[in-house]
Amino acid sequence: MTFRASVLTLYPEMFPGPLGLSLAGRGLREGRWSLDAVQIRDFATDKHRSVDDTPAGGGAGMVLRADVLAAACDSVGYDRPMLAMSPRGRPLTQARVRDLAAGPGVSILCGRFEGFDERLFEARAIEPVSIGDYILSGGEMAALTLLDACVRLLPGVMGAASSGDDESFESGLLEYPQYTRPVTWEGRTIPEVLRSGDHARIAAWRHATAETDTRLRRPDLWERHTGVRVQSPSGARRNDWDEDT
Repeated sequence: MTFRASVLTLYPEMFPGPLGLSLAGRGLREGRWSLDAVQIRDFATDKHRSVDDTPAGGGAGMVLRADVLAAACDSVGYDRPMLAMSPRGRPLTQARVRDLAAGPGVSILCGRFEGFDERLFEARAIEPVSIGDYILSGGEMAALTLLDACVRLLPGVMGAASSGDDESFESGLLEYPQYTRPVTWEGRTIPEVLRSGDHARIAAWRHATAETDTRLRRPDLWERHTGVRVQSPSGARRNDWDEDT
């Protein structure tokens, strides 16, 4: 089953954008997922193709109209989760990304201006989603972020099935620090434990470091993680890191 993504936007030329490159782009070309961009303005009904109007009650900016947006969403259908990128939405998590990636795909509505007429969410099964506590010019960049998070989890996109197991947030912790050659750089040396070839020591160091970094850098994640059992990282193939080659 191919993961199908539809993006409803005023700027369809922004897609696939960076999703057409690297692993996501290769997966797109190989048919592991599909993407279509829908122009919201095509569903306007007046001669000016208006998609927005002034806020009820006054205020700055413009608000996207519920009737136009609903027509655009209805054209795509609701056989997949319909999300609306909005700073008023529920924060996106890795758990939610995994759920979406395991399904048939996703439809994403991109906001602009002052946002959406709230009646859209009362009348249609659309889930507002936020990617963070900051403001973007529109929902397109947020949609690209969400899709990238999903696509990298699709079978065959990343390559090795275990390559993302230890990434930040997968276990509830930030990922442990990474190092590579040269062994010594500007007087800084890769920690001895990582050059030891002792897989048990390496696994213990990585887990302890991930916990420490999470506790210090992301106390919110640490609070959620506390009390949750984390699987020990699996042993890796031994590499000879004692020599700088």
